Amino acid sequence: MARQTQDEVDRLVEAWRRERPDLDVAPLEVLSRVSRLARHLDLVRRRALERHDLEAWEFDVLTALRRTGEPYELSPTALLRATLVTSGTMTNRIQRLTASGLVSRHPDPRDGRGARIRLTGRGRRTADAVLTELLAEEQKLLASLDGGQRDMLAGLLRTLLLPFDN
Repeated sequence: MARQTQDEVDRLVEAWRRERPDLDVAPLEVLSRVSRLARHLDLVRRRALERHDLEAWEFDVLTALRRTGEPYELSPTALLRATLVTSGTMTNRIQRLTASGLVSRHPDPRDGRGARIRLTGRGRRTADAVLTELLAEEQKLLASLDGGQRDMLAGLLRTLLLPFDN
């Protein structure tokens, strides 16, 4: 099927169909595009984080706290569930973020043995600035789609991801 505009994936699929006509390469038409888009998104995110001197893991923790609403705090256990890391990793991350002034650690008033990790004012400002910048860049990645197309794509991707999220 001739297209007016071909992308790299069209050329890749065309080559594989020529070289391996015995294989159904149709999944490449979707998944290679998802993979390429993920690489572009990763570059955009990395640049936004670098402009704010943040690592991706720092942004993950800050935004996990930020989206909880005031007082922007969670237990270390809730934070590790939200960011999908081990307990030892989270302990190290909390220590580093505390040292940088982005979060603070407080005793849990309901459990004297526990702790609460709270976003500092600086941490909130940083999370908000990076998120604002990142969303503006992500809007650019989706600019060629209208609202209906975005909704349709979001629904289709949700359908593909649901089996992995449950």
